[in-house]
Order: sequence, then structure tokens, then C-alpha cells
Amino acid sequence: MLITKNLRKFFGGIKAVNDVSVSFNRGKINLIIGPNGSGKTTLVNLLTGFYKPDSGKILYDPSGSNTYVDITNLPPEDRVKLGITRSFQIPSPFMRLTVLENMLVAYQNNPGENFYKALFKKTWIKQEHLATEKAFRILKILSLDHLWDEYAANLSGGQLKLLELGRALMTDPKLLVLDEPIGSVNPRIAEEILSKIIDLRDKLHITSIIVEHRLDLILDYADYLYVMHEGKIILEGDPKKVINYPIVSEIYLGEASVR
Repeated sequence: MLITKNLRKFFGGIKAVNDVSVSFNRGKINLIIGPNGSGKTTLVNLLTGFYKPDSGKILYDPSGSNTYVDITNLPPEDRVKLGITRSFQIPSPFMRLTVLENMLVAYQNNPGENFYKALFKKTWIKQEHLATEKAFRILKILSLDHLWDEYAANLSGGQLKLLELGRALMTDPKLLVLDEPIGSVNPRIAEEILSKIIDLRDKLHITSIIVEHRLDLILDYADYLYVMHEGKIILEGDPKKVINYPIVSEIYLGEASVR
């Protein structure tokens, strides 16, 4: 679904992403792991348009017809229009808005946001109703519908992660890129979030690329695993096989010894 070719991003002398050529599988949960500083978040920022690569290409096939679009230099908002949406490691909703209001902010192409059309209620009121119905459907999937009128500031860490996921779903993504979706939440909520991602794959056919550190929880949910180290993808394949390669333990133990 998404291919990178010789992708590079350097920060001074730091080779954050160094000549990465990789393919991400359609209809799968693609998991990227690696020690701190291995380049995972930089790669995510390149895939979603928040960084521009120094060299290389990013190709995307939204329809599954093997017709690839070169999105290397597209800004994030144009990638969203093509179906690529991301979440962030630290959720950042509008804290003084309710859960429902946060969801509606993420709704795309509402005519009521047009300066001239906003003056004529009949041109956008139906779309407002459709957006609200859509928001409630997604909130129900995420088990947040009972909190629709709660201010985001009052949500727990796990609920904020789910709201972040919900806002991404309001854009009708084909590909979700999730940066530590279960980071810093308790195991019960983490399992709930991961089960929702499974539902998105199975029921809505949404592909995921996930960066995550909590291997004890997420490995059982991943379809395909990529191991990143020093800016490169050094291993990929079946999660249960790849995680047992000695080099994976070595790079994580190396990180621990540095600490």
C-alpha cells in the first residue's frame, strides 16, 4: 500500500532515516519497533508529510490497483485527502471542547466552514447533521459515546488516546499511522485500544502502521513486524519469528547498557 525507496533524512551528522526502502502491507497491522533513537518517529513524520526527506521517494496506492501516487513532497493535509491520517504520541485535543466537538473539528470539507456559505444555513445544516451522526457512530465503536458531552480536559489518559484515534477516523482514512497508541496507559485500556485497531482492520478494512515500545502487549496484535536500528530497517517478517532473532535482543540490550 505504501512504499519507500532509498528514503533519507539527516539532522546534521545524525542519520535518522538512512536509505530505507520498505513496503507496508495493505489490510494489515504493520508494527515498527526499535530502541530509542533508531529513527521510528522520523520515519513516521516522513510518511505523513511532517518532514520532507533529504532524498528518496514515498509511493502510495490508495485503491489497491497497483497505481502508485508519488506523495514524497505532499503536505500532511493533502495526504489526509488521499486517506493517510496519523495520531500523535501525546494526544492534543482541544481541552475546552467536548468529546463530540473535538470529533466534529476533524470532519472534512464541511461547507459551513466556507466564509460565504456559512451565511446561508440551508447550504450546510444537512452536512452538520451527517457529521454528528458519523461522530456518534465512531464514538460508539470506540466505547466513548457515553462521554460525548464531557470536556476533553476531564478524560483519562487512555480515553484521550481513544479520542485521538476517533478524530483520525473522522477523516475516513485508508491508512492509519499511529505513534505509540498505547503509550503510558494501563494494560487494560491498552488491550482495549488494540482490540479497537483489530476491529478497524477486520470491519472497516483500514490498514495500520504502528510505532510502539510496549512489545509485551502489542506483538500478539501485529500482522507484520519491522525492526529499525540506527536509521535502517534491519529485519522484517512474521512478528513471532522476527522477535526471536538474537540481533533484536542485542540492540535492546545495547540500549539498556547505555542507560
